[in-house]
Amino acid sequence: MTLHFTKMHGLANDYIYIDCFREDISGIDLPELSRRLSRRRYSVGADGIILIAPSERADCKMEIYNADGSLAMMCGNGIRCVGKYVYDRKIVQKRTLTVETRSGIKTLYLDTGADGRVSEVCVDMGKFSTYKDDIPTLLPKTVNAPLSVDGMEFIVTCVSMGNPHCVIFLDGDAESFPVLTLGAKIENHPMFPERANVEFVKIKNRRELIMRVWERGSGETFACGTGACASAAAAYICGYTDSEATVHLRGGDLKIKIEDDDSVFMTGAAELVYDGTIEI
Repeated sequence: MTLHFTKMHGLANDYIYIDCFREDISGIDLPELSRRLSRRRYSVGADGIILIAPSERADCKMEIYNADGSLAMMCGNGIRCVGKYVYDRKIVQKRTLTVETRSGIKTLYLDTGADGRVSEVCVDMGKFSTYKDDIPTLLPKTVNAPLSVDGMEFIVTCVSMGNPHCVIFLDGDAESFPVLTLGAKIENHPMFPERANVEFVKIKNRRELIMRVWERGSGETFACGTGACASAAAAYICGYTDSEATVHLRGGDLKIKIEDDDSVFMTGAAELVYDGTIEI
């Protein structure tokens, strides 16, 4: 069977997109497909696969499988690419469109360049939450909570953006922090029964953050949209930053705005890499 796919990325957070408006994926083991295609150097290589499909509730639907085959609730960088895909491919010709996700329906606002193609997308990511059950976490509190990892003590702030995040503010340099060692341990910490995405954040000033991220099911990635939103929300409620901040990630920058009602808006680029086919 020949499967057509499109490689796209949002700030180097790259996924393999499958257009289910056109492709028949019935009978395919999707977790196994994601594990197979995501292997870098051995296959296409990506942080996972994203299915773009018809929806009865929105303009389209996205379904996300991480590189390890697990299902994801939401991906901020991925959803921007979905918006670009359906607009540029003339599936949905609307500058404001809705996308159904496992964490609810999200509204996207598309900006186009001189060539008429989408260059930047603003996403209404919904409201952040620090309620324990929303994350979920077994920690006694979610803001400035102590967390022990291999005999080390960290102060963490836990935020839900429709998926679980554990934000750690660093005193030192984010680039030299042992993310690869501690990311997996915190992701799978007993205090997070559904695992967690982990953000390691350095406060640059009241309007800028520097962030590295360990994503649940994918490991360290160059960018995480929900992680940037969670980090900006955590910094704001902890009093470190203003309600608007730029988050600097390894793959580029995201602009985050937090409204008075706790709604979060994320703006960033979405880019096409290439189209391809693979035999499965």
